[in-house]
Amino acid sequence: MTTGQLRDLASQPQQLKRLVELSVTLNSTLDLDALLQLITATATELLDCEGASILLYDEKNPRLYFAAATGSDPEKLAEIPVPLDNSLAGTIFRTNRHMILNNVEEDPRHYSLVSDRVKFKVKTLLGVPMPIKDRIVGVLEAVNKHNGVFDEHDAALLSVAAAHAAIAINNARLLRATQRALEKVQEADQLKSNFLTLASHELRTPLGIIIGYSTFLNQNAKGALSEDTNQVLMAARQMRSILDEMNNLVMLKADEMALKPQKVAMEDVLVYACEGLQEIALTRKQTLVYAFSDEAHMVNVDIDKTALAFGNILGNAIRFSPEGSEITIAVTKDRDQVLAWVQDHGIGIPADKLQKIFDEFYQIEPPNTRHYGGLGIGLTIAKGLIEAQGGKIWTESQGAGKGSTFKVLLPMA
Repeated sequence: MTTGQLRDLASQPQQLKRLVELSVTLNSTLDLDALLQLITATATELLDCEGASILLYDEKNPRLYFAAATGSDPEKLAEIPVPLDNSLAGTIFRTNRHMILNNVEEDPRHYSLVSDRVKFKVKTLLGVPMPIKDRIVGVLEAVNKHNGVFDEHDAALLSVAAAHAAIAINNARLLRATQRALEKVQEADQLKSNFLTLASHELRTPLGIIIGYSTFLNQNAKGALSEDTNQVLMAARQMRSILDEMNNLVMLKADEMALKPQKVAMEDVLVYACEGLQEIALTRKQTLVYAFSDEAHMVNVDIDKTALAFGNILGNAIRFSPEGSEITIAVTKDRDQVLAWVQDHGIGIPADKLQKIFDEFYQIEPPNTRHYGGLGIGLTIAKGLIEAQGGKIWTESQGAGKGSTFKVLLPMA
């Protein structure tokens, strides 16, 4: 816009005021359809003309399309493609220059298909590009000036409106794209939760039958048969443990995990958690070492749920640590909080994965070349259970092959 155009614009206080009002409204509105209608209505009022229209660029199909027009059905207009070549709007878009035509019908670039379709005769036209940063997103047109013809002052006025409109439309588009992406994520998350719920429910009954019969057979079996039934029983119990994890995750996500806090020594909770994993550690010749002081550190937590959280942490340490190694379980006071940790000498965690390991189903290893088992939800459950009780959980590691330390901070009772 030239200095002369700005001077002319400033000399029209009423129009300048209307532009300021438009700018404020555009910046406070993120509904794309409402924005488009507001822009065309304001442009029609500012230029005292019969109508206005907005044509936006379709990046997937290189062409323009009508996004809004005064007094027309936007859905029907959107069906009319406007080529970038051999059309007035296309010329404005390609050249990034405004165009004033006060005898449209004589211009060979007039795209008559639009006029014929909507039964609207265009006599005079002013079109300006809609710029945002270093690109053009569309064209804003005003048609059929009521008194006289379009001039450079009108072009300056419409250009200011088009610049504001381009930014507002871009913001609204970004918001709409973000909302759609969020909806897809929520749908996928709901499907995943539904699957976990159904799988946990439907598999539990047949699994209970398998455990029941294999327990009965194991009690009466001898020799090789006893070993076989024992393997079946162990596999079934492992499957039940997986189903329990899936069910816990679903309940956490649905905020249906009932907590019954009571005052207890943190040391007792950790010993309780270790009892269920002691046998697994022994099969791997691993030693669970308690680094407790004589002082008991009291917390107010749900004993079972907190033990479950530490059981998942310990299970993770056992699975990723080499045979014959030590796993240390410790507690100390940290101001008015209790700090507990589990330290192993296993495979370690790269720095960029320290936060990701708490994500649902996240595995450090590639899925096709895994050496370790697990669904990747144990730490997610642990994090949810600890945070639900006002605590904090994180992990520290010096890197691959240097072990890991999982730390939990809980309020002191």
